[in-house]
Amino acid sequence: MADKNDSFDNYLDSHYIHRSNWLRAAVLGANDGILSTASIAIGVAAASSAREPVILATLAGLVAGALSMAAGEYVSVSSQTDVEKADIEREKEELEEMPELELQRLAEIYEERGLKKETALIVAKELTAHDALGAHIRDELGINDISKAKPLQASLASGAAFTVGGLLPFMATLITPLDTMEYYLYAFALLFLIILGAVSAKTGGSSIGKAIIRITFWGTAAMGLTALVGYLFNVNVA
Repeated sequence: MADKNDSFDNYLDSHYIHRSNWLRAAVLGANDGILSTASIAIGVAAASSAREPVILATLAGLVAGALSMAAGEYVSVSSQTDVEKADIEREKEELEEMPELELQRLAEIYEERGLKKETALIVAKELTAHDALGAHIRDELGINDISKAKPLQASLASGAAFTVGGLLPFMATLITPLDTMEYYLYAFALLFLIILGAVSAKTGGSSIGKAIIRITFWGTAAMGLTALVGYLFNVNVA
């Protein structure tokens, strides 16, 4: 019996949706880290005749971006948490004030999903008797353990991923030739984006080819426009 339970748990663990919250934040952070720092470095390098301004600007962008990403992710996901909590409190009140109406609403939800009217009512009654609030949170509000907002997790994943992603182009500014730095930065950033696209697609169980095309296309556009700004202004940063 224990072996069967272990096999069932392993089967559930294989679903990629369980990784959706932290994977979304990590991919967003890493992608932004690579693009932001590489774009800053490319823009400054295109208008600079010295290495120090490029390094300083890239480092500043890396630090500011990582902190901003972590803070922004925490605030935005916390806002989602506040909405979820408000809806749960409202659901509690409705269950206390109008339990019969809420039971009927739950039965209608199950009926809309394909159950017969009689069966839907039976299921609604049994789930209400077991855990009325839990049933409404899950089936009426659509909140579950997988989709539930986790501000700290999202913040840490996003901030750490941005830092890792941003360190890659920053290191390139330390070792690549100054006169062709923007081209090296573009090549390195493109390579990092391809790796990120492949890893994120593999982790999320999606198409690797589509992920790579999507992430490299928008990355190329962002870095190209930033370099263009540097060339157009042609500010000599020495």
